[in-house]
Amino acid sequence: MSRDDIHGGVTRLLVLALAGCAATAPALQDRVGALARAHRGHVALYAHHLTTGATVEVDADREVKTASAIKLAILVEAFHEVKAGALDLAAPITLRDADKVAGSGLLQFLHDGLALSVADALTLMIATSDNTATNLVIDKLGGVAPVNARLAALGYKHTYLYKKIYVKAIEPLPEDQPRFGLGKTTPRELARLMESIARCELADAALCARMLDMLRNQQARYMTARYIETADTTETPSAVAAKLGELDAARIEVALVIARSGPIVIATVTWDNADQRYSPENEAAILIARVAEAVVRAWSPAGIRTGER
Repeated sequence: MSRDDIHGGVTRLLVLALAGCAATAPALQDRVGALARAHRGHVALYAHHLTTGATVEVDADREVKTASAIKLAILVEAFHEVKAGALDLAAPITLRDADKVAGSGLLQFLHDGLALSVADALTLMIATSDNTATNLVIDKLGGVAPVNARLAALGYKHTYLYKKIYVKAIEPLPEDQPRFGLGKTTPRELARLMESIARCELADAALCARMLDMLRNQQARYMTARYIETADTTETPSAVAAKLGELDAARIEVALVIARSGPIVIATVTWDNADQRYSPENEAAILIARVAEAVVRAWSPAGIRTGER
């Protein structure tokens, strides 16, 4: 076989591969759009393959409720302060009965006087979405204002943390707070927050790895990870770094999927859902899982990198 024949064969394979990629883009958009239209509620989402640049979206710039997904913005601010030397991950925090709030997490059930560190509180805020731990972190940061100042400085136009959880705000709240509750964002900006960690925009590899470890240990695995990861992630590192949010009529998750084809960020937000069960079988939770399954199958047929650092 001549060199020209080899070159021609490689060229034809490359053309076919590119044609295949072009063909899958509308197919994925159609699949995701069909899932969104079939849902008994509203859906907005944004997915981005960080290596190829491929995207898929549905109403990605709509302002939406965050529920606990806004804790990702708190995590980003905390690590910016750690890098700047304004916050020490080893700094002590003492849990008091007066700090305890209801909802997700375990600290509300633990004893008054429990000694924690800032790192402990951040880990609980992410891994178990602990509301009490979240408020303790907000206090360490000096309130919600530093979080929102950081978001604004980084160019986020629609992402905002309104207040501590289950604690009456001292400062006046923006007029749109009753519409959104704890926080607001868009799927595109929520995905961008996760992408900032994946790309290590903080420019400190050790701190970025620390954030990702926390996110890879989120204990709820029934949304994005549901159909794409079946390994025992209590013993091997998960390939899905995620933060979810749940309200009666809303289910939200933003995730970094560490795929064999490269990292993929998916942010899916649902609201006004007919199914309001707090169950892994909640329709919106399954929708988020199906979206992730469709995206990963289209963009990474070889699957994900469970068990790899």
